[in-house]
Amino acid sequence: MNKIKFIFFILLFVIVSLKYGSNVRGFFLKYTNSTLVAYLELKETTKESISEHFDQIEKIRELEAINENLDSSIKTLSAFASKLNDILKAEDIEKYEPKVKLVSSIAYVNLNDYYKVWINYKDFNSSRIYGLLNKGNCAGIVIEKNGNPMALLLGDPKSIFSVFIGSNKIPGIAMGKKNEVHVKYIPSWLNPKKGDKVVTSGLDDIFFRGVGVGVVTKVIKEELSKTAIIEPYSKINIPSYYHIIEKN
Repeated sequence: MNKIKFIFFILLFVIVSLKYGSNVRGFFLKYTNSTLVAYLELKETTKESISEHFDQIEKIRELEAINENLDSSIKTLSAFASKLNDILKAEDIEKYEPKVKLVSSIAYVNLNDYYKVWINYKDFNSSRIYGLLNKGNCAGIVIEKNGNPMALLLGDPKSIFSVFIGSNKIPGIAMGKKNEVHVKYIPSWLNPKKGDKVVTSGLDDIFFRGVGVGVVTKVIKEELSKTAIIEPYSKINIPSYYHIIEKN
């Protein structure tokens, strides 16, 4: 009986194919194409999801490695700070307890000036000048304007602070010059050179001593002093967050 039914359906299919061949083929072709497109789209979506998943796993691993390094650095610095404060205590000197705080940038002060940025900092003291850090390097200073905290980034000519150049700690005053920093008023008898690293001196009560500023690219002899041209570590790209130095 089953064989008879099978033969019947085969004959029926042949008859329908002969009479309505193009329509039947068109129907099956349309159905097959739709199924194939859906399959390919599903395959691509699945591939992208898998790729995104593995990218996230890799990013998590990178962040975990960074956190491990930071944790190690924090422990080392804590031990160093503890030892330092023991020495200060023995010498009857006030405990050294610097503080920084994470703050966010809000907007440019002027749309045509990329070196001035409003900062969201609720504990701002308008009588102070604050040091600003980006990824551990000097990013500029924060001053008061119209009662609000305004960041003058390194390229601003009014972003001024004291620095040391090279291993001999040659003193100078850093000020912005667009994508450069110029260290001026270097005594003429001292000899900074290309490749010297520049760090904050901490003598102006704005930054800690030793915060990275940049590298000397050129030295210019002035009439009574020298000027060093610096390529800064912190570039013009405006990050969303900085660290502000609350206490040196």
